[in-house]
Amino acid sequence: MRFNPKARLDTRRVGDAGRGRRGGGGGRSAMGMPGGLPVGGGIGGIVVVVLVFVVFQLVGGGGGTGLGGATALDSSRLDDSERYAACETGADANESLDCRRVAVENSLHDFWSDELGPRFRPVDQLVTFTDSVQTGCGPATAAVGPFYCPGDQRIYLDSTFFDDVLARQLGGPQGGFVEPYVLAHEYGHHVQDLLGAMGKVRTQQGPQSDAVRLELQADCYAGMWARAATSTEDADGNVLITELTDRDIEEALAAASAVGDDRIQQKTQGQVTEESWTHGSAASRARWFRTGFEEGSLEACDTFSASRV
Repeated sequence: MRFNPKARLDTRRVGDAGRGRRGGGGGRSAMGMPGGLPVGGGIGGIVVVVLVFVVFQLVGGGGGTGLGGATALDSSRLDDSERYAACETGADANESLDCRRVAVENSLHDFWSDELGPRFRPVDQLVTFTDSVQTGCGPATAAVGPFYCPGDQRIYLDSTFFDDVLARQLGGPQGGFVEPYVLAHEYGHHVQDLLGAMGKVRTQQGPQSDAVRLELQADCYAGMWARAATSTEDADGNVLITELTDRDIEEALAAASAVGDDRIQQKTQGQVTEESWTHGSAASRARWFRTGFEEGSLEACDTFSASRV
């Protein structure tokens, strides 16, 4: 994955909360919100989510959060560490993992703005943190992994997840496109929040459950973005991403497979129990990412209408 050195980066929607941010957020833990899915298995006594932890809204119909107990956070309550202040151009993104994160957010913003038109609202912020963080869905720790919070429409990420959990504990890939795939999946949850898909979740466990269909749709949306990534632009019309290779797509497919429920359960429990699945099998996660990449439409990603996923 290569970025256009001349592209300008917009850091306004990317911030860093530093270590163990205090204050703000709702009173409930992210683990205990009503309607939340059970997270993945424990590793060494630490709860590890299957790539994402999403707090599902269970009030029906329409977009928005519908989370009565969550308190949204405004930007003034984020004590930013200035981690991204030096990210100005695509050249910076080619040299810095932090600036690459900014560039990927910019690309996702541009893609979904075009795709959704007047229905689009940007993610309030992509927030990186260390150890723990307060969110509109309550407090969360690094053990939760990357997640989207509908309560404040932010994506949260402890970047150590990719080395410490995905690669070392789950045996996933460590390639340069793994994190962009994860961010695209999380942004997919934001799109679902905007389009009302979260309100469709009634059944929360099992290979054909609504919860699994929600996760697979987010994988499909990630594939949609990857298909169009090299055509996304900065505010001045400069292409943001100049190259996305077959190897990048292979890394995304490998990451999707690594966090399939069956792979997680086999690694952490030594057995597979389909009835408790919340995110989908390794094969289905890779398949729906590929569906989005090959077909590139919201209609093709309608996992809720599929007879089987």
